[in-house]
Amino acid sequence: MKLHTYYRSSASYRVRIALNLKGLAAEESYVHLSKNGGEQFAPAFDAINPQHLLPVLEDGAVVLTQSLAIIEYLDETRPGQALLPPDAAGRARVRALSQAIACDIHPINNLRVLKYLGAELGVSDQQKNAWYRHWVGLGLAALERQLASSPDTGLFCHGDQPTMADCCLVPQLYNARRFDCDLSAFPTIANIGIRCEALDAFARARPDLQPDAE
Repeated sequence: MKLHTYYRSSASYRVRIALNLKGLAAEESYVHLSKNGGEQFAPAFDAINPQHLLPVLEDGAVVLTQSLAIIEYLDETRPGQALLPPDAAGRARVRALSQAIACDIHPINNLRVLKYLGAELGVSDQQKNAWYRHWVGLGLAALERQLASSPDTGLFCHGDQPTMADCCLVPQLYNARRFDCDLSAFPTIANIGIRCEALDAFARARPDLQPDAE
């Protein structure tokens, strides 16, 4: 397998965690999202992902985009630790928690959105940071309530072993800290994050430990 990745891409971070949890190795191809106008726009990368987004996973002739689809593919095609529960209700809950982060919080705070706010709309850095913190705070507040109120929450987002939801949560927390978001109102989320980050699979996936980290 080959993973097209960038050390600070939240979506790539999710897949790195998933690969580690499954005990899988993948060759890595590094795509810098800022250098040379963004290497994701180069013809070679455009040919495999016209969305110009990371990550991309190549598994032989199979080329996959979108981190959640990649994680589910790995779970369905490879042995090892399951990243989704065995029951339909559990799988639906893990997917919902994952999508709350990957589809509702992350997209309006990712690099291309923040760049557009500054370069095209003239938003100041201070205003961009306020934008980021507002949407992260709103999203995490709802997630905190969901996790804190559910009997299905265990040591991790769902039960007592990490799932796809935890693969999504930890990168979002990493980015929230980068932007100095106040996380004090989210004790359930914070405790789950601490447990995850103590595991080798999560620790090895950290952005600052990747070969392309700057």
